[in-house]
Amino acid sequence: MSSYIYLAGAIVTEVIGTTVLKLSDGFENVAFALSAVGLYILSFYFVSLALTELPVGLVYATWSAFGILLLAVIGIVFFDEAIDIAAIIGFALVLAGIFLLNVYSEAYQPA
Repeated sequence: MSSYIYLAGAIVTEVIGTTVLKLSDGFENVAFALSAVGLYILSFYFVSLALTELPVGLVYATWSAFGILLLAVIGIVFFDEAIDIAAIIGFALVLAGIFLLNVYSEAYQPA
């Protein structure tokens, strides 16, 4: 179970890092840029810990998918980015895929 906590930490730090990267304005704001780099390093550290017990396919798919979904929400809420029905359907399919991998796939159960 601790591997899922590490995976959650990887997702959160990657999402915050990407949000801060956007705020860095193309690395013009050095404080935000350095914060983003530090958060990405921390995210990769958490991924490495999650990989000690979880399959790499499951970890990467979950990390990527939740990063995509959370960053889309952040973009819409905080950066006034647009969304349409195709994007909503696409995000729902991504979420469904990750749910299937984590809950029902026997191939992707912890080692």
